[in-house]
Amino acid sequence: MIKVFLVDDHEMVRRGLSSYLMTDPIFEIIGEASSGNEAVTQLAQLQPDVILMDLIMENGNGIETTKEVMKSHPQCKIIILTSFYDDEQVFPAIEAGAFSYVLKTASAEEISSTIKKAYKGESVIESKVAQKMMNRFRDKETLPHHELTKREREVLALIGEGKTNQEIGEALFIGIKTVKTHVSNILSKLEVADRTQAAIYANRNKLTL
Repeated sequence: MIKVFLVDDHEMVRRGLSSYLMTDPIFEIIGEASSGNEAVTQLAQLQPDVILMDLIMENGNGIETTKEVMKSHPQCKIIILTSFYDDEQVFPAIEAGAFSYVLKTASAEEISSTIKKAYKGESVIESKVAQKMMNRFRDKETLPHHELTKREREVLALIGEGKTNQEIGEALFIGIKTVKTHVSNILSKLEVADRTQAAIYANRNKLTL
């Protein structure tokens, strides 16, 4: 049997989940809590396989409760079941240790399936949440030129146009020695061997002025 613990501040939600899940003999509802603090207290004596956790609750929200549960029950799979999928809720919950993230708009069958999958070690992330995670992952991907300072990018753009150090200095009103320092930093940050490769990089990434 899969031992399930329910954490939600709405009694009707807990009652509805419990009534539905108990129609399947594979589930055993071993406890319920109306707040995060209450959940942590009860879980000191229980060993659930899966926890269905609401996010927004008084006396201990789902994120903080997830962190606490993961400290004492790292093997437990926490499924966030909530109405919220904004960035301020999604990422902290997952970072706290949530195993799956499902919206309350999911059908009873989908919730049941998510619990069974969690028990088997299969994570389920609601599509809207998954899209946010993918977008965040893409945003974190950086190209080498993202590490350049504003002035270094200006110098790189002029290198891409085939300008000499003298011409770059005149265009930006800086000395030759300063230009050479910028060029050296640019080659290092882009991990290229010479100005020619830097120029190719600048044009390939459309960094010229």
